[in-house]
Amino acid sequence: MSGAFLEVRNLFKSYGGIAATDHVDLDVRQSELHAIIGPNGAGKTTLIAQLSGEVDPDGGTIRFDGRDMTRTPAYKRSLLGLARSFQITSLMLDMTVLENVALAVQAHAGHSFRFWRAARKDPALVEPAMAALEAVGLEGRANDIAKVMSHGEHRQLEIAMALATDPVLLLLDEPMAGMGVEESQRMVEILRSLKGEKTMLLIEHDMDAVFALADRISVLVYGRVIATGTPEEIRGDEAVRRAYLGDEVA
Repeated sequence: MSGAFLEVRNLFKSYGGIAATDHVDLDVRQSELHAIIGPNGAGKTTLIAQLSGEVDPDGGTIRFDGRDMTRTPAYKRSLLGLARSFQITSLMLDMTVLENVALAVQAHAGHSFRFWRAARKDPALVEPAMAALEAVGLEGRANDIAKVMSHGEHRQLEIAMALATDPVLLLLDEPMAGMGVEESQRMVEILRSLKGEKTMLLIEHDMDAVFALADRISVLVYGRVIATGTPEEIRGDEAVRRAYLGDEVA
């Protein structure tokens, strides 16, 4: 055993004979922010979908906090402390910001939505929801309808919904996708504020954000991890430069 908080060994998934994840080995340490980078089609989203339980691997193992969860359903992984943000936001746009987050709290607790109207004022839902909104700087928007918010604020709200489930491991799938410079910088500051409190696995194309945030980086190319190291080690890795980074970090 490696002692890693999240340990992936020999993970394999193929579609139509093409390997999306090709015998991936990956270790994520407790409390670190570990980034996965790679070109489009490298298998990054397929990897995170297997970790979250939305896609079953064809082979290999996934261990989380010492527990084999290779075949554990997604909802049970959530109860164990995993939360995922998606590449495309999925919000209740006609509900308020606070209601979206309270709904995430309620869903995680396994409560029926039959009593949702009464639950909107339930402190057991509202208090953790407000705490999550404060963590991402949206407490002042709590009573606004979600559809009037900007794209960047939607991404912040999605992070708040993940945080509201009190996860120990955050799986972040391109949280800065589609953002402008100011919105991306705001998200960087949010994720930086969570470092040390949450273990995070980050998939992101924004190399400035990755190198500003990551404790370690793994590079995925054609479904295979070709290198893992600190940002400085990855910057200096010639194989990584040839395969992916090129002049981006020159």
